[in-house]
Amino acid sequence: MLFNKILIANRGEIALRIIRSCKELGIKTVAVYSLADRDSLHVTFADEAVCIGPAQSKDSYLKIPNIISAALITGADAIHPGYGFLSESANFSEICEESKIKFIGPSPQMINAMGNKAFAKETMKNNGVPVIPGSEGVINDVNEAKDFARSIGYPVIIKASAGGGGKGMRIAWEESEFENAFQTARGEAEASFSNSDVYIEKYLENPRHIEMQIMGDSFGNVYHYGERDCSVQRRHQKLIEESPSPVIDESLRKIMGEAAVLGAKSVNYEGAGTFEFLVDAHKNFYFMEMNTRIQVEHPVSEMVYDVDLVRQQILVAAGEKVETLPRKPVGHSMEFRINAEDPEHNFRPSPGRIESLHFPGGFGVRIDSHIYQSYQVPPFYDSLLAKLIVWGKTRNHAIARGRRALEEFTIEGVKTTIPFHLKVLDDERFISGNFDTGFIDNFLTKQ
Repeated sequence: MLFNKILIANRGEIALRIIRSCKELGIKTVAVYSLADRDSLHVTFADEAVCIGPAQSKDSYLKIPNIISAALITGADAIHPGYGFLSESANFSEICEESKIKFIGPSPQMINAMGNKAFAKETMKNNGVPVIPGSEGVINDVNEAKDFARSIGYPVIIKASAGGGGKGMRIAWEESEFENAFQTARGEAEASFSNSDVYIEKYLENPRHIEMQIMGDSFGNVYHYGERDCSVQRRHQKLIEESPSPVIDESLRKIMGEAAVLGAKSVNYEGAGTFEFLVDAHKNFYFMEMNTRIQVEHPVSEMVYDVDLVRQQILVAAGEKVETLPRKPVGHSMEFRINAEDPEHNFRPSPGRIESLHFPGGFGVRIDSHIYQSYQVPPFYDSLLAKLIVWGKTRNHAIARGRRALEEFTIEGVKTTIPFHLKVLDDERFISGNFDTGFIDNFLTKQ
């Protein structure tokens, strides 16, 4: 049975994205907002809206009692967490369960199993999925960690077990750098996730970052919607994503997809999830982590597989089966993250008032955004203003359409990443598809 009312425990473009799918399903929506977001579009377009606290995330979007109270007061029978904030919190999922509110996402047990990177890696390894050489679990003793790093050889990467988005992550290229990198990663992990646990992996130099989108239901079905190439990133923050990947052929797609499905089935996974892999120059792939939520870049998969992934999330959470859909990508899609950042000054944040705004349009162009003319970009949250998603019959067609749409995209009053994306689209390495996770660093060096 479908839900009567869904509370969206998030903000910005993803909150608006979820509202749209709910409306098409005939489900009422509740927006929650901080004082800084009272004029945001997700507040305007939801059926109801509840203020849950001050601007700071810890006092609003991360405040579980306030969100649960908003759901109970408005009679919401489900909560969609979006991405970020509480979307991968097993504690939040458990409290929703105890409050008899459906959490649109995995169970607390599944989040604990796959959201904990060290445990997820061991689970994948036990199910025959290739993993990067690394520690069996968390290592919090610096001397033990140093011994282990020496045993697998430098360079190594120290990662927060509960981390994401590049936080709590440091590379040690040689032993003399290790202790400082280790302590820095632990400190940042504690500050970002209230969990200082870290683990260690062999660092693969300049691989491709490839992720597989999966969806599972309560009947034991798990399907994948192909791969997304997320190699264009800066400091582990993705900037451009595309599907399909220029380096993944049908045979490798099948193998990686089957590995992701096997991993999800091993924990009886339900809902949307993403298996992230690193692929080396020889097309060997290694499991890196699983995200137990919808991803920022999910629209590129939607465009080439003709599927509404948020709609699927909601239906699966309501006890329905995953819809049978085409299993081969059609055409090519790219997503450009339009951030309020100044690329000319080390991508520093650029909050402020949007004085003028024009969204591009035309066939094969999609905008996911919460901004409007006169919108005040707050300094308290992620800098994402909009996602420009384009579709083309081929990769070259998608690049041409992306270039045209970016040239048409106008935002005045704040600095954005639009000029940066246009420069990337003129780079021969990007056009040829011959790039890896080190592309942006090399690109910026040559500018």
